[in-house]
Amino acid sequence: MTTYAVPDGTTRPLAVVTGASSGIGYELAKQFAKNGFDLLITSTGEQIDTVAEAFEQLGAKVKTVQADLATYDGVESLYQQIQATGKPVDAIAINAGVGVGGAFIETDLQAELNVIELNIASSVHLAKRIVPDMVARHQGRILFTSSIASQMPGPFQAVYAASKSFVHSFSQALRNELKDSGVTVTALMPGATDTNFFDRAGLEDTKVGQQENKDNPAQVARMGFEALMDGKDSVLAESLLTKVAGTVSKILPDPLKAEMHRQMSEPGSADK
Repeated sequence: MTTYAVPDGTTRPLAVVTGASSGIGYELAKQFAKNGFDLLITSTGEQIDTVAEAFEQLGAKVKTVQADLATYDGVESLYQQIQATGKPVDAIAINAGVGVGGAFIETDLQAELNVIELNIASSVHLAKRIVPDMVARHQGRILFTSSIASQMPGPFQAVYAASKSFVHSFSQALRNELKDSGVTVTALMPGATDTNFFDRAGLEDTKVGQQENKDNPAQVARMGFEALMDGKDSVLAESLLTKVAGTVSKILPDPLKAEMHRQMSEPGSADK
């Protein structure tokens, strides 16, 4: 097991992971813990306190924060808790996100606005607080959880796909701005992954929701962590299917990509 540590080797560096109570976020936190980091982890519910023990068993000191990052005050509260550790943030995985599936004319407005607040606004807000501190130290690593959906229009996930397009573009622009600062920015681009995302997004009756060979979140997180530590700009994770989809999306026109996405995400498509 490779251990990543601060230069003097006496202090475990600190990693922050948002949306760490389950799915890819949980597995990212585990990667950091396995590789010599202490953790500050956050999610909206009490489950974040329950999962902390798993990371402590891997040798990490863990601080948990319950915060609703879809709100301005939630992000500010998280940042205050980060500052209260008295430790610099060596790495942050801005991972918390949510999706809403269904026809745009039928989905709930507040649910769609929540997607924008959590996936977009909180990512910008948290980065705005963390990045200046990293730049001042000339050291830091930032991982944004984007998505393969960022590369195409997403019918029946219209706001979600657009939000991930924002996150991906933002991460790559920020990476360029910071290229001489000692701070790196990496975008993790999962495909369909075996998490509770599809149930929460109301996509259970779609082809993508019922897809049997979804990617393993542990492997997705491992690839994301390794790309982050290697300072890569982005990584398509984890299966060959996801990598092929990412490559194909670079050459197909948007109308064709939208139609392909529709076939996977249209309500009732699981039975077609």
